[in-house]
Amino acid sequence: MTEPKGPAQTHLLKLETRSRVEFKDITSLLEKLIQQSGVASGTCVVFAPHTTAAILINENDDPHLQSDFANFLEQLAPRDQNYLHSDGNCDAHLKAAVIGASKTLMIEGGKLLLGRWQGIFFCEFDGPRRRELRVKVIPD
Repeated sequence: MTEPKGPAQTHLLKLETRSRVEFKDITSLLEKLIQQSGVASGTCVVFAPHTTAAILINENDDPHLQSDFANFLEQLAPRDQNYLHSDGNCDAHLKAAVIGASKTLMIEGGKLLLGRWQGIFFCEFDGPRRRELRVKVIPD
């Protein structure tokens, strides 16, 4: 793999979520972008430009963990709470704020540097929706 000498590459990914709360594994999408970029060593920044969505890095082996995350976040910010923000989705804003809108990942050997069980998830808290995901691949 040859290292590109040009500037960083920015990508726009379109996602569609099918339920109000969803953890969509985007690891393979990101790995494909890294491979296509030709970057052997660098950084990958993943950003969700939405106030009711987030990016999570955690185990992607057991799908039950996604349900546990959803249940945990529902306990932190219940949907039916009497919030001052009255649009009916304040819980989604709070859940997204807890997880965070972006993650920075290292690229080594042309691949994302992740732990054995780690994956990257797009977290939807106010779906179903059509969403965008911004990804920047930056060579060293």
